[in-house]
Amino acid sequence: MIQLYRPGTSPLHRAPVGRKLALLAAVALLLSLLPQDAVSIGAVLLGVAGLYLVAGFSPRVLGVELWRIRWLVIVLSVALAVFVSPLSAWISTGRVIALLLLAGLLTSTTRMADLLDALHRMLRPLRRIGVDADAVAMTLSLTLTMIPVVAGFADRVRDAQRARGVRLGVRAVVPLLVLALRHADDVGDALVARGIG
Repeated sequence: MIQLYRPGTSPLHRAPVGRKLALLAAVALLLSLLPQDAVSIGAVLLGVAGLYLVAGFSPRVLGVELWRIRWLVIVLSVALAVFVSPLSAWISTGRVIALLLLAGLLTSTTRMADLLDALHRMLRPLRRIGVDADAVAMTLSLTLTMIPVVAGFADRVRDAQRARGVRLGVRAVVPLLVLALRHADDVGDALVARGIG
């Protein structure tokens, strides 16, 4: 399992995992349900950036997180700007950026074992209706970590192509898919070894 945790002693590192998960869920709901405007989305993004500073991370860490999701941001914002409006592009893309950065902050300030334990405890009551708490907890934790993992693969492909003097383009998709599928196989093997798969 790829570990995205960055050690630290900040209030976010010390906060209970359940509270961090609840905060992430609450922000996701509020951003989805409440109407937003250009200013409020800007304030949300500034607030998220502030949380990275509270966690003791340098602005460089925030820059790395933004760089990892750049293609998603570019494609989403351009598509919305062309087909809807620039304002809708800013608001919708801002929501996605905020949520992805918060998910990245959660995985950076929380050990994976602690995250799995918290998810398992939260889901345990659902066993009465036939929900496999172990499988759901693992699925949720893998979902939270996949975006930075795949973004890291994209960076590796880009660096390898540059080192070979190959021009970037659509051909980068093939090695990225190979790395992602290989990673999926490794994760599947790890799940089988834990008796979850």
